Amino acid sequence: MSTVRLLASALAAFWLGLLTLMPLDRVAHAQSYEAKLPDDLASHPALCERVPCTEVFPGALAFSARMGQPPYVEAYGEADPQQPGKRRLLGYVMLSTDITDTPAYSGKPVVTLIGMDLQGRYVGVKVLKHSEPILLLGIPEKALVDFNNQYLGKSVKDTIEVGPSRPDENVLGVDAISGATVTVIAQNQVMQLSGSAVARQVGIIAPTVREPARFAEHKRRYNWSELEQMGAVQRLRVMPEQVGLDRSPEPFIELWFGDLNHPDLGRSLIGERGFENLHDQLKPGDNAFFVIRSAGQESFKGSGFVRGGLYDRIQVKQGADAFTFRDLDYLNLYGLEADGAPSPTESGIFIIRKGAFSAAHPWRLAFLGNRVDRATGHRSFANFEARYWLPDELLQGGRPVVQEPEAPWVRIWKSRAVEIALFVALLVAVTVVYALRDQLTRRSTHKNKWPVNAFKYSAWALSITFVGFGVMAQPSITQVLTWFHSLLFQWTWSLFLSDPFIFVFWIFIIVTVFLFGRGLFCGWMCPFGSLSEAIYKVAGKIGLKRWQRRVPQRLHDRLKWLKYAIFFGLLVVSMFSMGLAEVLAEVEPFKTTFLVGITNRSWPYGLFVAAILGLSIFIERPYCKYICPLGASLAMPSTFRWFGLRRKQDCNSCKACAVGCGAQAIDADGRIDHRECLHCLDCMVLYTDEKGCPPLAKERKRRERDGLLITPIGRDGYYIPLTVIPAVSQVSAKAAQGPDPRMPTPPAQPWPGGRAPGVRGLWQELVHHLWPWSRDGWQNQRALAYAGLSLALAATAAWVLAADGRLSASAIIGWWFGWSVYEVLIRMQGKRVVKDGPWWRARYREANWMDMLSYVGFKNLLIGATLFLLLKSLGALA
Repeated sequence: MSTVRLLASALAAFWLGLLTLMPLDRVAHAQSYEAKLPDDLASHPALCERVPCTEVFPGALAFSARMGQPPYVEAYGEADPQQPGKRRLLGYVMLSTDITDTPAYSGKPVVTLIGMDLQGRYVGVKVLKHSEPILLLGIPEKALVDFNNQYLGKSVKDTIEVGPSRPDENVLGVDAISGATVTVIAQNQVMQLSGSAVARQVGIIAPTVREPARFAEHKRRYNWSELEQMGAVQRLRVMPEQVGLDRSPEPFIELWFGDLNHPDLGRSLIGERGFENLHDQLKPGDNAFFVIRSAGQESFKGSGFVRGGLYDRIQVKQGADAFTFRDLDYLNLYGLEADGAPSPTESGIFIIRKGAFSAAHPWRLAFLGNRVDRATGHRSFANFEARYWLPDELLQGGRPVVQEPEAPWVRIWKSRAVEIALFVALLVAVTVVYALRDQLTRRSTHKNKWPVNAFKYSAWALSITFVGFGVMAQPSITQVLTWFHSLLFQWTWSLFLSDPFIFVFWIFIIVTVFLFGRGLFCGWMCPFGSLSEAIYKVAGKIGLKRWQRRVPQRLHDRLKWLKYAIFFGLLVVSMFSMGLAEVLAEVEPFKTTFLVGITNRSWPYGLFVAAILGLSIFIERPYCKYICPLGASLAMPSTFRWFGLRRKQDCNSCKACAVGCGAQAIDADGRIDHRECLHCLDCMVLYTDEKGCPPLAKERKRRERDGLLITPIGRDGYYIPLTVIPAVSQVSAKAAQGPDPRMPTPPAQPWPGGRAPGVRGLWQELVHHLWPWSRDGWQNQRALAYAGLSLALAATAAWVLAADGRLSASAIIGWWFGWSVYEVLIRMQGKRVVKDGPWWRARYREANWMDMLSYVGFKNLLIGATLFLLLKSLGALA
């Protein structure tokens, strides 16, 4: 136990060191991580009284109030000699969150102040606040500052992408931050969206020229249902929880809108006289559309609107152009005449008076508001949009062909298509080779493992060089935590698709974990695990084998639980603070080794990596077996892998495989713990080795002595029985009386006589999964059973309250976690059974504590996530 305490003390000291260094690091580099911003930053007219505009526009002596839509401020210099009493206009300053709410990796936007001169060149960039925990340690915030500085001197007219420049395509590249790819991709989008939005308003970027619409008239009137079905009217609905308010069945605002230029639509919606009066007021090139509020108390006109001012809550977007409205662009609308139209509580007609707009092309109505952070009370910009495109049959020649701009993640996938294809090919090849492992291991022997090792060592080499140092696709526990939080709170596909290698790698990991267990990834494709194993193998070859030792089995059986404690600790901490969880996740050496590099980090990180890799010279994969929280997170679902490694009855008395198991995953009874197995396949080589496997060698010698035929070895690991003479059992008497090593624990059956066939059997399984109590438990542990039933009713009530909007997401997670802990305890008292192998087979076995923890945790995660997403989709969770 002294070694256990020593390792635990070392980890505690490492974490304590990180927490001690973190405040110093924040002072030096992270002034903007979760910085406190003024409460009225989003609304105060004098933006530059709240933020340091002079830092992003050097030389400016004064700044205007907010103007335009989206807002910006003008930067002024000395007095203009040509205009007495006025200062010379130098350029513009904008706050990114006034323009876009593009989220970064944390799910929150990076609040950025941007300066731009009169030619559209960026002259200054300052991050005011970010929530990227990856920039806390290891990757200093200075890296984000340096990334933003790459934009200085570049123009909003340039096409800027993260990655190498492509002069033939007029693309300017900016260097990424290693290990923070998603963050910088989001920041690049923020810079370009913010700059171009203001540049179009002030005329730096000319509006796009689009062909005007040519309407196809059918001389008919449509009712509201027909208009809705054909897409001629659209709805934009915003719920209170989307803007940080308490959940309510009543929308924050519900808008209906549609085109009034098309004669058939105009006459259907506002009547013959209304249509004629409207078009008498329109000039050539003007386009009109209606907006009505059908539900909600929020006004789309804006309570602060005054004559000559802007309607600051409504905007139309078409492509990269944005159109805003003043009082002269508004006409009263007193109702809709289409049969079945909703009764408006607020209504209006807006006119787009710019020739850049075309009713034939798709456009979006944007409702601009503020989102309140319920934890801090801080208000931030929120943009809610709904798309509109005139139906094909209402346009002469149909809808025009429109080249929509590609999403940033699409451009990333295209720009790295060759590397992604090679990576996918590697993963597919490794999966296929491993799936054919029986053929490889039969061609191998205990003394010649090269038919297996040639593929395995190649996978290690490619994993280290191509996957780790090349495309830097080392998976991390922080991704597990981020995906878990995104699943529960806000899932954004584009966020995860921005890093194609990690995205593809996780698909491979999820699929192979449920097929084979964690061992294929951890043992073959994990870059750091491969590096650790390669060091151990090379050290043995160059003369250090005499000092290489196995950890004593009793000590190993204690140490292996440490990684699970680390994983659960990180998971719990992340529920309260993702930033702190990111700091503690530095127990992973992956960032230092592959993403940032030892030379780019302070000495404690380099020392930690050196210690682990140095220990790997003498102990096989110490980090993988005892510390890795990522391995622990993958080990739990490995309990339910479909296909395991083969065992034979004699394995319970023969120790040959156990002695040679580097992962020490084979116990005294010859059983393989697939949560710990790293799939080196040495035991599978012995399984069919006539000279290396003691039971097979014994049988081979018997047959040679008796002059009997040496038959091939069957799938059960024994020689195929001779048919010309009475069969002789190849299982030793000692092994026959021992446990069955082909299952991790002894067989068990939840129901007397086994599971019933057909629908009744499925019902039995459903009840087994949802009802944790047993008949014996009710009789022998009545108090515990009643307590659990009360807890189950309380947890059910919690879900009902959540569905009614009276319980928060964090509260329901807490209740569900408490119920899961109880379920583990009660099942271990009366239903100590888990399924082994594929779900469609009724093969059960006794559960140990880790089996039950994995089963209940994974089952309740699936049930909880399903209910959670269902309630979220119904708008029942804030």
